[in-house]
Amino acid sequence: MEPFLEEENRTRAQLMDSSDYVVTVNETDLENEIPENQDPVTMMSILVVGTFLTLLIFLSVAGNILVCVAIYTDRGLRRIGNLFLASLAIADLFVASLVMTFAGVNDILGYWIFGAQFCDTWVAFDVMCSTASILNLCAISLDRYIHIKDPLRYGRWVTRRVALGTIATIWLLAALISFVPISLGLHRPPQPLVYNAGGQNYPTCALDLTPTYAVVSSCISFYVPCIVMIGIYCRLYCYAQKHVKNIRAITRPIDLPENSNTKKSMKQKNKALHIHLHNHHSSPYHVSDHKAAVTVGIIMGVFLICWVPFFCINIVAAFCKTCIPDITFKILTWLGYSNSAFNPIIYSIFNTEFREAFKRILTAHYPAWCKCGYQSVSLNTNDKFVTDYGTKTVIVNARRNGSFGEFSSEHLSTESVHQTRVNSTERDLFGEGVSAI
Repeated sequence: MEPFLEEENRTRAQLMDSSDYVVTVNETDLENEIPENQDPVTMMSILVVGTFLTLLIFLSVAGNILVCVAIYTDRGLRRIGNLFLASLAIADLFVASLVMTFAGVNDILGYWIFGAQFCDTWVAFDVMCSTASILNLCAISLDRYIHIKDPLRYGRWVTRRVALGTIATIWLLAALISFVPISLGLHRPPQPLVYNAGGQNYPTCALDLTPTYAVVSSCISFYVPCIVMIGIYCRLYCYAQKHVKNIRAITRPIDLPENSNTKKSMKQKNKALHIHLHNHHSSPYHVSDHKAAVTVGIIMGVFLICWVPFFCINIVAAFCKTCIPDITFKILTWLGYSNSAFNPIIYSIFNTEFREAFKRILTAHYPAWCKCGYQSVSLNTNDKFVTDYGTKTVIVNARRNGSFGEFSSEHLSTESVHQTRVNSTERDLFGEGVSAI
């Protein structure tokens, strides 16, 4: 009898253990499912984050497509210096379409649903496109420095072949630093992390870099180009300061003798010299260079704000996995991605040629009654004159090989616009050969 009771107690204990195990599993499943599927606060945060990321991706894609279309369709923007801009726009377009799209889905869901093999491809595109974008910014800065420092030799040094070769080198270097190490498995530790949801394990896909790869890739992708760009703009600033001092020294008043005739003559010569120098240094060519330097300076400033925080924590996270919270790493990663959306906005705000090209592209298919408030008089395929219906203001846009000028008058009538011409010398003066950046 006693052996039978012992066997019954043993069986009952095993059943109790099994039921406890079942309850534990069910409780674990509920803990995984209820917060994600039924918590309204979590759902609202996912909706807000998803809407924001979708808007950011849309702005990045649309803005960079607009830049590429503007450079391709506008003859005035088809200059050698703008080839670097086109390459930058393509890199930012790839960041938005190939990187940000999948990163948004991954961050919202919390796990990777596109397969382990595509994870490596996505990480490679992430590194390649971000690196190409940064290196293109470095090339743009160098191009502007050469053009402003030595404009007479710029045409001989920066040819179309040189520009295309530089762009090809940028993309080749970006591909080598991304696809080769990642295809060899040198970019991540051997044990990938998993995410448990609903009782199932899902793989994660993130920049879980080894310390060696994190340091090498960060130096090539960011730190070296960043130092080069900062050095270029320090040189440009010193050059601009020296240039201003030389102008002030040349235009400094001259001590005149007491003879009234000589004094009057010297005043006239000094005034003429001052006017000549003022006109020379305030010419559209020089002003265009100044605006170009300001625009690229703003682009570089926004670039530093977006990418410096990420590349600082990227190296720290490679050496210390628990030092950087996951949410902080994601926010700073998206801050870097957002740089791809800011560049087209900077062009449209600070560059007149791109702003005009964007307006022309966006309003190309508007009906005639929408284009109210101005009248266009087309003289030939290259020249365009626009005037208000009133007689107070006349704006003349003279386009020849992409150059343009604007003039205002308070007394010209609409009929006089038909008789207005801009000679070839003035057209050449309006920034021909100057990059639009």
